[in-house]
Amino acid sequence: MKPILIAVPVFNEEKHLAKVLREIRAVSRHRADILVVDDGSTDRTAEILQQHRRIAHLNHDRNLGYGASLIDAFNWAARRQYSWVITMDCDEQHEPARLHDFFSAIDTDDADIISGSRYMNAALMHDLPPADRRRINMLLTDVVNRNLNLDLTDTFCGYKAHRVDAVRRLKLTEPGYAFPMQFWVLCARAGLAIRELPVDLIYNDPNRHFGGQLDNPDLRLRHYLNVFFTALNQTAPRAAMAAAC
Repeated sequence: MKPILIAVPVFNEEKHLAKVLREIRAVSRHRADILVVDDGSTDRTAEILQQHRRIAHLNHDRNLGYGASLIDAFNWAARRQYSWVITMDCDEQHEPARLHDFFSAIDTDDADIISGSRYMNAALMHDLPPADRRRINMLLTDVVNRNLNLDLTDTFCGYKAHRVDAVRRLKLTEPGYAFPMQFWVLCARAGLAIRELPVDLIYNDPNRHFGGQLDNPDLRLRHYLNVFFTALNQTAPRAAMAAAC
């Protein structure tokens, strides 16, 4: 199998892209390759990527969504026989230095999903998230845990390591920001081993937009719940039949 792949979904991140890529390369040299998924950026993202010849990149002709970028990264990694994919954002809210912790957790080899948690270690909580985001995260984490019998502390951190062979078994289709709501259901139904890893809580831009109706916290919560319970209901019959056999 090839080394670890670090997948970075980006959309109009010209402000941070070059710096983040330099820091990732400095930390991951000899341990991982890097893939950037440009989700239809309209700024200088494509131009900046052309200056990083040793970094692979996938380009969407138009903005398809955060979840779609992750799904494409998983498929890209599977085709090239990578063993693990670490996903991280490009807005300087995921510290590249924490990659060392993910590498160590991967080497331990006791989980299929190693999920970053911004709420496990108070010493790493540098900023407070906007109140509506924290409220929604707490509520949805409780919903996920109660319905899937998990013990997560942070359901929406995008800083994760994924065993490629395990993720290939999941029929992931959710293209937008609600991707984690489908992801956790499918992970639980597939019986994947999940562990959390403390990461930094950083909010450089508390006014950052989701776009469209998702900027309304109530509509965003309703959408996330709809995606979660749709995935739960779609997988329940198969789980029931498996239990009956």
